[in-house]
Amino acid sequence: MIAALAALAQPTRLETFRLLVKHEPTGVNAGELARLVEVPQNTLSAHLAILARAGLIAGERRSRAIVYRANLDRFREMTLFLVKDCCGGRADLCAPLIADLSLCRPPAEVAHG
Repeated sequence: MIAALAALAQPTRLETFRLLVKHEPTGVNAGELARLVEVPQNTLSAHLAILARAGLIAGERRSRAIVYRANLDRFREMTLFLVKDCCGGRADLCAPLIADLSLCRPPAEVAHG
């Protein structure tokens, strides 16, 4: 978990990861990702390697390009790690956080859930 948090503690890597989450499930090829983040490809390559070692992203070769995707399972694990037992048995302490997280649910689920 420390490696994942450390990987996201750098602004370019955080921006890259957030972009990849937004482009799920299709992913983004490395060249386009470098353009979107506005960094040279070799610089981005180093950042991508750190994110991959932390388990936050994975690259897949598609023809001549490498397409990167966010590892949403790892992201979920990290989020749960951060909030697990945050309330110490007092649900009222975590209620605002849980309400904020409900904004991530699909619209139909929010309306009916």
